[in-house]
Amino acid sequence: MSVERAKLELRTRAVGPWETNAYVLICPSTCQSVLIDPAAEADTLLEMLADTEPVAILLTHTHMDHVGALQAMRETLKVPVTAHPGGTVSNVDRWLSSSDLIKVGDQALKVYHTPGHTEESACFAIVDDNRVIVGDTLFEGGPGHTSSPEAFQTTLQTLRNIILTWPDDTACYQGHGVSFRLGDKRAAIEAFLAKDHGAFFRDATWEM
Repeated sequence: MSVERAKLELRTRAVGPWETNAYVLICPSTCQSVLIDPAAEADTLLEMLADTEPVAILLTHTHMDHVGALQAMRETLKVPVTAHPGGTVSNVDRWLSSSDLIKVGDQALKVYHTPGHTEESACFAIVDDNRVIVGDTLFEGGPGHTSSPEAFQTTLQTLRNIILTWPDDTACYQGHGVSFRLGDKRAAIEAFLAKDHGAFFRDATWEM
């Protein structure tokens, strides 16, 4: 008879002036952990990592509100920094591509490249789980901010070709605010994609 494997533990804290979510994922059998988006408050991040063995720092993207404590955590933890190419952080130890797997003890995360908000934006999905760290790729209320009409069009492609392929029970852990269930927003996202937004960019809501 097979024994169901315990899920990765997820610890979350909103840190810094923008209340950016920093995440720690921990393998229950090995206590190995990864830190996702070291936004600020290095002491708080270290508390989140208590009683674990950090093995990597992962970046959903490299905007300052997500990497404010990166250098301090890199120097303290002495673990590799991983990110998708295209961002503003140059001292990355491992460049990621879509479908790459990142080991966390005896479990893993799957990388999805989700450009639009930034060129390097990425999501981290826990393998054999319904939880995905989505950063600023999308929020419960709309897609992430875009800086040009071209970036907004890229966001639309990311939503169509990646996000909406995920199951309804996907729990999206966003860069700011609480998590939400993808299925609860699917109809709104599909309606948003069906509209002609012209040369729009910047902040958007699903209802616009």
